Amino acid sequence: MAPRNQNPFKAIGGVTPCPGGWLVLPGRLAGVTVVAEEAFVLKTLMEVLDYRPKFDFAAVNIPFGYPEYPGQQYRRCDREARQMIGWPRMVSVRPVPSRAALFAKSRKEAIGIEPWLTKNDFRHFRWMREAATEIQPFHSRSFYSASSALSFQHMNGDEPLHTSPYHEEGQLERLDLIRSKLPGVDDVITRVPPDGAGQVHMYDAAAMLWTARRASGRAISRVPMDPEWDEAGIRVEIVR
Repeated sequence: MAPRNQNPFKAIGGVTPCPGGWLVLPGRLAGVTVVAEEAFVLKTLMEVLDYRPKFDFAAVNIPFGYPEYPGQQYRRCDREARQMIGWPRMVSVRPVPSRAALFAKSRKEAIGIEPWLTKNDFRHFRWMREAATEIQPFHSRSFYSASSALSFQHMNGDEPLHTSPYHEEGQLERLDLIRSKLPGVDDVITRVPPDGAGQVHMYDAAAMLWTARRASGRAISRVPMDPEWDEAGIRVEIVR
């Protein structure tokens, strides 16, 4: 095998939470051409971070960087992203709880810390807890926090999408964007999803693959433009 720095391609990945854990869509990037490989599900984020061959660049559809103390609900990057996406898709950028609420011993305790929390927010706690625990500052060289809604909007010429990814019309709109921006990837993501994932997760993973490709070319846009870090040293941003 050739030394890593002589590989003719870069290893990129799109990662998104799914009921089975984390859906991973790996790809090989040669020049500007992306060749997607078979998607698979890993149970934990640690398995994603330790996956071999190691990703040179990967975008993950989950927040990195969590407030230590309650009261924010939306981080600066979330507020700016929601403004960019606009109604109605802005709701896909969810509020981010503080670490205190995220690691509370019970839902009752978490609501006492962050009264705005809903049942839907709690459904995402399992993945957020993993990100808050496993992501370390050195991961920023390869792994980026992204949002599928923001990535799809960028793929659409920065024009907002008004359809839901959970409806047929919305899935067709997103599939057309993937076919246009990532030719050939559509063949992989329209296959039967692996156990633990659904079709909507396949589309989200493709949007993450698009952002990972942009990261490989140092072409990502950071939201916000001015860098911010949490108390754990994690950069608090969404890239697209």
